[in-house]
Amino acid sequence: MEDVATDSSTTRTTGNNGSAGTERPRRTRRTRMTGAERREQLLDIGRTLFAEKGFEGTSVEEIAAKAGVSKPVVYEHFGGKEGLYAVVVDREMRSLLEGVTGALTAGHPRELLEQAAFALLDYIEKYTDGFRILVRDSPVAQSTGTFASLISDIATQVEDILGLEFKARGFDPKLAPLYAQALVGMVALTGQWWLDVRKPKKAEVAAHLVNLAWHGLDGLEQKPRLIGHRKS
Repeated sequence: MEDVATDSSTTRTTGNNGSAGTERPRRTRRTRMTGAERREQLLDIGRTLFAEKGFEGTSVEEIAAKAGVSKPVVYEHFGGKEGLYAVVVDREMRSLLEGVTGALTAGHPRELLEQAAFALLDYIEKYTDGFRILVRDSPVAQSTGTFASLISDIATQVEDILGLEFKARGFDPKLAPLYAQALVGMVALTGQWWLDVRKPKKAEVAAHLVNLAWHGLDGLEQKPRLIGHRKS
């Protein structure tokens, strides 16, 4: 258990004749943070700083100062800045992968593309700090690898869907992995660009992504539309 706050208010004493006496501090009362709570606090602080300054620009001293603890506390929980960073990245990668793969529920291939595009853009919009961390070059090895390997994991999910569609249309299903990487990579890179510009609106970005992926440059619709239930 670790001290996290103190009560430094004072009480006023009175003399025997009722006159005001001297002030004396109350006995300090400390509230305590559990080890699990401290760990989550350090993760939240580290996540914010890594998103803002990057790994190299963030120091253990700054993390500790914002948490109101000494440097050894950070080392005790994570073994140093590298360990903290690895946990932050691992959490974000799992969250994004689960969000994208969990969104792929439709039966029509075009709507599946819409769902994948929306899932990534939703993550960027809701967890901007997390995405900023993911797209930076990582200086340490993570259990789930790099952002490139994360994109590969998502592409594997899409690959199975494309393989079935290719076979039904008479295309070589062995090409499905190539197209899956291309499609997911296109959405991911567009997401990095949209992270900063935030224009046009999310639904319009998704519509244009699917327009390009579904029709190709030769068959692009002039006004791409969404066929799924999501419109924003």
